[in-house]
Amino acid sequence: MSKVFGTASAAVADIEDGASLAVGGFGACGIPDALIKAIDAAGATNFEVFTNNCGVEGVGLGILLGGRKIRRVTASYVGDNKDFARQYLSGELEVELTPQGTLAEKLRAGGAGIPAFFTPAGVGTPVSDGGLPWRYHADGSVALASPPKEVREFAGRQYLLEESIKADYALVHALVGDTAGNLVFSKAAMNFNPLAAMAAKVCIAQVERLVAPGQLDPHHVHLPGIFVDRIVQTGPQEKHIEKRIVTTANGRRTA
Repeated sequence: MSKVFGTASAAVADIEDGASLAVGGFGACGIPDALIKAIDAAGATNFEVFTNNCGVEGVGLGILLGGRKIRRVTASYVGDNKDFARQYLSGELEVELTPQGTLAEKLRAGGAGIPAFFTPAGVGTPVSDGGLPWRYHADGSVALASPPKEVREFAGRQYLLEESIKADYALVHALVGDTAGNLVFSKAAMNFNPLAAMAAKVCIAQVERLVAPGQLDPHHVHLPGIFVDRIVQTGPQEKHIEKRIVTTANGRRTA
């Protein structure tokens, strides 16, 4: 069966309400924007999302956030997405903030078939002790807090147990892919894309350029096609500036 789909809409057509999504990208860099727009247009909602952050308003996952189509996010930080912060603090959105390296390893472990792992990151903080606000009440009080995690000592050092991530679908962006699903990412746009791809039951990739098998140097392939189930060519990606900072003549910097 061919992995190639003619449109982004066709590639995401079976994603239903309540699905969990592992989404590549870092801010507005390397985001699977065409796939996200197609999901938004299809009308499904109530998603659980695993991603580094939700970018900015109206771009990438900011589109699904703006449409109130995400119920829960596991991410490293809120960033400059004011709608993300507002929904979280008002109790409209459940958010599990996770150390960035831990999030990366949770995705990688999920793809490697490892159910959990021990890490020193977060030991002695609310990450291990519990109490991080996952959801607020409208009045600002905590409605749901994180539970404590198992902590064990190895070679005289304490580590906490983190469970891996396995999502229903992965949405990723790559610069080049072949019809067998092998992907090549561009510089920093690689970010969380390979990890998200590995951590899902079904990986859907949008690529700027699609080539025939054999046209990619195997040594240049960043993600083998075994991890990719669907691929769609979406053309050159629009480049977004997440935060513009201008330096004036007197050296003052303004956002």
